[in-house]
Amino acid sequence: MSMPKVTLIYGTILVTIGVIAYVVTGMESWTALIPAVFGVLFQVVGLVAMIKSEKVRMHAMHTAAVLALLVILGTIRGVFQTVSLFGGEEVERPVAAIVQALTSL
Repeated sequence: MSMPKVTLIYGTILVTIGVIAYVVTGMESWTALIPAVFGVLFQVVGLVAMIKSEKVRMHAMHTAAVLALLVILGTIRGVFQTVSLFGGEEVERPVAAIVQALTSL
């Protein structure tokens, strides 16, 4: 499977996570849609990467890599909080921690 297609799939998964998180939180917090925003960005980059030009594809995939790094750095805290949550500790916002962990993965 080509990297642009993987990027599109990853973007679709993030959009799904964001929409589900928004619905689960009672549609009260717009921050639950943050994964969806990143998902749309990944989808755009994936579509741009499907252009036949090798130079455009290369730049788009580098953009996807930087975007993925930003997403991981922004959500890695949720992984640790989710591990703590499943270990029996209390977490301030458990749904947010789980969504961040899913987004990070």
